[in-house]
Amino acid sequence: MTAATRTRLTPEQRREQLLELGLELFAGHTIEDISIDRLSEEAGVSRGLLYHYFGSKQGFHEAVIQRAADDLVAVTAPPEDDDPIVRLLASLAAYVDYVIANHAGYRSLVRAAAGGNEEVRGIYERARGQMIDRTFETPGVEVFIEDTPITRLVVGGWVAFVEDAVLAWCEDANGVSREELVRLVTQALPAIVETLD
Repeated sequence: MTAATRTRLTPEQRREQLLELGLELFAGHTIEDISIDRLSEEAGVSRGLLYHYFGSKQGFHEAVIQRAADDLVAVTAPPEDDDPIVRLLASLAAYVDYVIANHAGYRSLVRAAAGGNEEVRGIYERARGQMIDRTFETPGVEVFIEDTPITRLVVGGWVAFVEDAVLAWCEDANGVSREELVRLVTQALPAIVETLD
């Protein structure tokens, strides 16, 4: 019988491994449900090592939330295409798929951001701000939406609508297909902008 050999990881590789495991747990659980005990057991490391890398349970949770927010911004990046609506549709389809795959964790992030945790709210607002900025930076989007203070206000409200609609759909689709949901949230932006004329 041979003993299993353990691969020695660099500190950065170990930290990355712990964050990836945290993200896996985050996909199906609320952030509060991700315990240090469970994570250390699944990773095969001591609690002390987790505290060494993240300082505290709160520090670990914030690192996982930051990684989840970065992943969300990355996976929803619009593809290269000449048509801004095609780009918007692809970006929103990716967003819907992300929320479906990470529903419990994403819902807990939104709730934590609405609650009293300033650090989590900051992470959430920065990610949201990046996605709003990206809407205006999409080539061709100026055809139907000009970057002005009032349209920034409208896009911020539309982002809140998209988030609420997708989370509500994940709770109860009520016969609405994923494709119908994606089409609805995509078509809502130009429709709302048209009311400004």
